[in-house]
Amino acid sequence: MLGFLHTWHYGSHPTKVEDPIPHFTSTAKFGARIPDDEWTDDEWGNIYYTAWDCRHGRVLLGGSNQLPMPLVVWDPMTGCRRKLPAPWISDDSHAAAVLCAVSGCDHRTCHSAPFQVVFVSLYTKEDDHDDCVARACVSLPETGDWSKPVPQFDEWVEPCPDLHLPADAFIKPMPPVLVQGALHFMLKYVDDDSAEILKYDLTSNSLSLIDAPVQYSPIASAPILMAMKDGSLGFALVDKLTLYIWSRLMDSNRVASWTQCRITNLRSLLPIQNPEEISLILVGSVEGSDTVFVTTDLGIYEINVKSQRWKKIWKRENFRSLIPYMSFYNPQERVTPTPCDAAH
Repeated sequence: MLGFLHTWHYGSHPTKVEDPIPHFTSTAKFGARIPDDEWTDDEWGNIYYTAWDCRHGRVLLGGSNQLPMPLVVWDPMTGCRRKLPAPWISDDSHAAAVLCAVSGCDHRTCHSAPFQVVFVSLYTKEDDHDDCVARACVSLPETGDWSKPVPQFDEWVEPCPDLHLPADAFIKPMPPVLVQGALHFMLKYVDDDSAEILKYDLTSNSLSLIDAPVQYSPIASAPILMAMKDGSLGFALVDKLTLYIWSRLMDSNRVASWTQCRITNLRSLLPIQNPEEISLILVGSVEGSDTVFVTTDLGIYEINVKSQRWKKIWKRENFRSLIPYMSFYNPQERVTPTPCDAAH
């Protein structure tokens, strides 16, 4: 982990915002390359970008004050930046992911390789307020254009079929996790405390639902998804001062089910100043490492739940999500930027 980006809770963003570029916090001797020119153009005007996702050495940024949503893919290692046209399915509840588009890539030096962005949105029909549909579209690696309905035999055929959901569903504003060729987004519902997982399969280009392993209590912190080290999908939440983690594993009959795999008492593990009053909050995880990030009254901590090792990585902040930047880096062999936007 060379550094991280973060997003704010609604209403907790600093009142004075001078830089439209999300702040990159380094956790190693690494300085991100940031393009020198303005991150605005005539089409979009003034935009303040929010970090949405980070994977395979790239960061996905979305314009937080614009609909339809402008997107930018930025490589902090080289400074290269690419703007994408707004996806055609953009709506109020949406999320997106960035990933390498090269099959079999080890993601060590794929900075110049093609990438793709998956955009998922929930759309409420004007004539049916009891129903909404989940839609997905994928950017084309070569052009950045989005997959969209195409005419076939005088009918419009969706590349990814819609998935019908209750009208009060919304996508939790956290980065999705990539597990076994599928992206997983956390779904919540306005009228109750239940949660489900929206799965987008990259191979079949389809959406489906996965039940959460437990319906958490109102006093528990909001759950997060994890990509576990063993390759399984994880589900984590903190209730009072206890961290619970479930893993979704496949049995011999190819049937997947949830198993509670870890219970960790954070009171005895972390330095906590006011254990009777503090509310711990999970703000992110590292894909494939059994590592989570938790906010306490003394700061933000990185915890490896398997080894029980932890370290403080930042002061106390009211983050909504912490997005780690993972990449391979040798200070003696700094990546030479390919021709792209000017960077420092």
